[in-house]
Amino acid sequence: MPLATGTVAERVAALRGRVDDVTVAAGRERGSVAILAVTKAQPRAAVLDALEAGIADIGESYVQEARAKYTGLPPCTRHFIGHVQTNKAKAIVALFDVVQSVDRLDAGLALAKAARDAGRRLRVLVQVNVSAEERFGAAPAEAPQLAARLRDEGLDVDGVMAIGPLGGDVDAAFGTAEAAFRAVGGSTLSLGMSADWERAIQRGSTMVRLGTALFGPRPSKERNAA
Repeated sequence: MPLATGTVAERVAALRGRVDDVTVAAGRERGSVAILAVTKAQPRAAVLDALEAGIADIGESYVQEARAKYTGLPPCTRHFIGHVQTNKAKAIVALFDVVQSVDRLDAGLALAKAARDAGRRLRVLVQVNVSAEERFGAAPAEAPQLAARLRDEGLDVDGVMAIGPLGGDVDAAFGTAEAAFRAVGGSTLSLGMSADWERAIQRGSTMVRLGTALFGPRPSKERNAA
């Protein structure tokens, strides 16, 4: 998709309109798909601009980068979208409201312990792998069992996150993610990024992760929130 031009506020407004139009065209209610602004490699000023423009959900992949940008922000929901390292669980729980990338039991156990120690209930998504190119993510067939185990540990499992393939049958991959979401339960299917969010909405996504489309190109090889 071509990048929106202008300021961050203008890009937010343009994308919100486009997301709503695609959502309605898919037979769903306007406003029912949330935009997660991926702030990786963006300055704090851009984050503040996005929040001022009406963005309510922001996401980062690295704890250190989030520390520099996410402290003292206006009210918003902060999502961790990077690979969960168990030794970073305490820091993740301290900085973020939602962890979208729980792809294995040991990561979930570490987050659950850190959340209990902090006296808070943590919302998480199970990351499922629907792309041969992707290194992380639980097998879709194993997602319901992982979700049940995480709930037993006190985590609030609210759905599924997946990263689409760069090529190949994107619709089939998104269909697999949608089926895993139905099996896991919850209210959030985080599916679709700057290059494929329209197709994701057509397959039931309730949250699209947009970085490049909102802020412009960024120097990064990471794909987990493009």
